[in-house]
Amino acid sequence: RYPEIAAIVGETSDNLPGVPGVGPKTAAQWINKYGGLDNLLARADEIGGKRGAALREHMDDVIRNRRLNRLLTDMDLEVGPADLARRPTNLAAVDRLFDSLEFAHLRAKVREVSGIGMRDRPIVEAVESSASEAQIEVHLADASCDITAWTSARAPLALLIEGDVRPTRGDVSRLVLAGTNDALVVDTAELSPAQERAVADVLAQASSLIVHDAKGTRHALAARGWTLGEVGFDTMLAAYLAHPDQRSHKLEDVVSRVLGLVLEEETRAADALFDMDEIGAGPSAAQVRAGRLAAALHPLAHKLRATLDERGETSLLVDMEMPLSILLEEMETIGIAADADVLDGLSTELGKAVDAAREGAWMAAGREVNLSSPKQLQEILFDHFGLPKTKKTKTGYTTNADALADLWAKTEERGGAGHDFLGFLLTHRDRIKLKQMVDSLSATIASDSRIHSTFSQVAAATGRLASSDPNLQNIPARSADGMRIRGAFVAGEGYESLMSADYSQIEMRLMAHLSGDEALIEAFNSGEDLHRTMASMVFGTPVADVTGEERSRIKATSYGLAYGLSSYGLAAQLGIPVPEAAALRERYFERFGKVRDYLEGLVTQARTDGYTQTMFGRRRYLPDLRSTNRQRREMAERAALNAPIQGSAADIVKIAMLDVASALSEAGLASRLLVQIHDELLLEVAPGEEKAVEELVRAKMASPVTLSVPLDVAVGIGASWQLAAH
Repeated sequence: RYPEIAAIVGETSDNLPGVPGVGPKTAAQWINKYGGLDNLLARADEIGGKRGAALREHMDDVIRNRRLNRLLTDMDLEVGPADLARRPTNLAAVDRLFDSLEFAHLRAKVREVSGIGMRDRPIVEAVESSASEAQIEVHLADASCDITAWTSARAPLALLIEGDVRPTRGDVSRLVLAGTNDALVVDTAELSPAQERAVADVLAQASSLIVHDAKGTRHALAARGWTLGEVGFDTMLAAYLAHPDQRSHKLEDVVSRVLGLVLEEETRAADALFDMDEIGAGPSAAQVRAGRLAAALHPLAHKLRATLDERGETSLLVDMEMPLSILLEEMETIGIAADADVLDGLSTELGKAVDAAREGAWMAAGREVNLSSPKQLQEILFDHFGLPKTKKTKTGYTTNADALADLWAKTEERGGAGHDFLGFLLTHRDRIKLKQMVDSLSATIASDSRIHSTFSQVAAATGRLASSDPNLQNIPARSADGMRIRGAFVAGEGYESLMSADYSQIEMRLMAHLSGDEALIEAFNSGEDLHRTMASMVFGTPVADVTGEERSRIKATSYGLAYGLSSYGLAAQLGIPVPEAAALRERYFERFGKVRDYLEGLVTQARTDGYTQTMFGRRRYLPDLRSTNRQRREMAERAALNAPIQGSAADIVKIAMLDVASALSEAGLASRLLVQIHDELLLEVAPGEEKAVEELVRAKMASPVTLSVPLDVAVGIGASWQLAAH
């Protein structure tokens, strides 16, 4: 009878309006009571109240909806059920097809959700679970339920919430408290005041809770004034540590990968709202699914804990990631004050620059051109202006930013209208990108005049944090435009200034320590500019005689090697011939031989072990190191070079964050940590605390680990993030 219910409720996707104020459950009750839609409409006068009046007023809509949503049942089909049966996946064929289409990310996603190739993956093996769907008893917290008594008889508890987990915008529509063999589903809209208080007490006083995404859970609960007690195990963070390259860490996906359990799809569970047999007959399919998913947290935590214990990564979870999730929740809730007027002014200015660049491009072309159309750009660049063609693609020639910037450089000497057009086009794209960034920041200013970005611990395989909604990491760090945008971030009410503290050349310092290269360590200890000193060593010239170009080349080489940059990649970055780049690499390695030995050893060891790890034991598994696909193998080799250094840097920053926050609290200071961006921490400083906070921050950031070269921390203070630059 779903079509009859849909006729009453309406279907938004088909633009069919329903009866206002009438939901699926009410519609189902009417259908049950009157024995069908026709009888219901015939006796509509018997239904009282506002809903009855609404039904009578919209009866024509209901009749029309039923006519339109009627399914055809007399069609001849070319296939039968047997033809649609699921068959085993041909993995080799999938790989060949995706290789030809260059679907690297989609290939990983297909493997991930289907379990294909799990034997090759260094993650927890699927097991028989005590949380099988048939064994879990799901209870509803109805009006007679004693929530306190139910939960006190089950320990430890697993907690699952459904709702909004965004900072300052969270909410809980449903929560599930689960023991090992049963679960209590609590729909928050159905709670009595006494039950609300009982839930609040249970959550606040809980200990050793098993939770998936404790940070998001805290945000959701905070919207109702609820707090979360002691979390004993966060399965999302544990699953991330077990295999950081997985793209999805949603609970359903983790349960499927780790336990081999596939629960009913959300869409099927949602359809159960229209199941006539379930009206008033216990938990709905969606509630049962939520209960089973919550109960699965118990075996999931057990399995993940065993895996982390075996790998020696448990301390990363318990001592680093879980405490950090508490700190990040506080930082996200606090947010950072933003000056809307500054952002509005920048947006207006950038909008004018966009218009000016477009007009300039049109003038150079002699006609109007859609600067966002690759097809029109190809015609104007290569046919009208006759410029050298870029890389061939399936739809013509590429007009991406890198290709056009390279084309602009190649045509700079000859100049002309085509070169001018390219300049305006690149400016137009750059100004649009910046304007979109500024506008997105403005759109996320909350009612407290602060921006509450989200920091994810599970987005980057190396261990780095990722910022989103908005992404503060995208703000250019050194450009004039980026600094002006940073000028919109200010000290909030009751605070005096912002303090920016970041690590100077942390990845190069880690390279020196991990490689043990005496020349590199000497360059750091000289007290001179690092890259100028290294250039002096490589080119055999006095430090004072090193040119800016030589310094830039050595700097690019140093960081490029740490990221697995080939001679070809280095040549492209420096704008020099490949043989010249290869010669530069060789000269570099002749002077810093242990750096080469260290980097080569990383790949060799990773190929033997199957993984790389940071100084703190964070692992990253790289099965593609043995791939027969050259592109995938080389990508894995670059990851093997980069992961230990970037991952160790990420771990150091995380330890520093925890140490700084703890020290501020212990010292009784009101100043607080707001934002973490790459290697930089941003704090809001209370009046009179500037000196104490700077001393504390310098000390704590310099001491997470002892290296063969010191960790150098640069600190700046100002009324805005821009003025705090250093």
